[in-house]
Amino acid sequence: MTTNVTLSDAAAKRIAQIVSAEAGKQALRVSVEGGGCSGFSYKFDLAEAPSDDDVVIANGDAKVLIDSLSLVYMAGSQIDFVDNLLGQSFQINNPNAVASCGCGTSFSI
Repeated sequence: MTTNVTLSDAAAKRIAQIVSAEAGKQALRVSVEGGGCSGFSYKFDLAEAPSDDDVVIANGDAKVLIDSLSLVYMAGSQIDFVDNLLGQSFQINNPNAVASCGCGTSFSI
């Protein structure tokens, strides 16, 4: 399965830092779950290895794993890492989302 989900350089750098500090972990898993204030929400976990239905997105030393079901909702998205006055967070710029919440972790299609 091919994907057009991309990983920004800022996100790749932060993921590589996080994964290198966690023994046995190799990648950041991003998934979409039902719930959240706008209908769907993103979930972030560290993973030891890809599952059979995962798509692996790499940028430098960083790897992101997305399962095939979540990928449907994330097509065309960019995973970014933002560090500003409001704090540090991973953000997903999803062109399919018609609405999202203020925190940026919940969206609707």
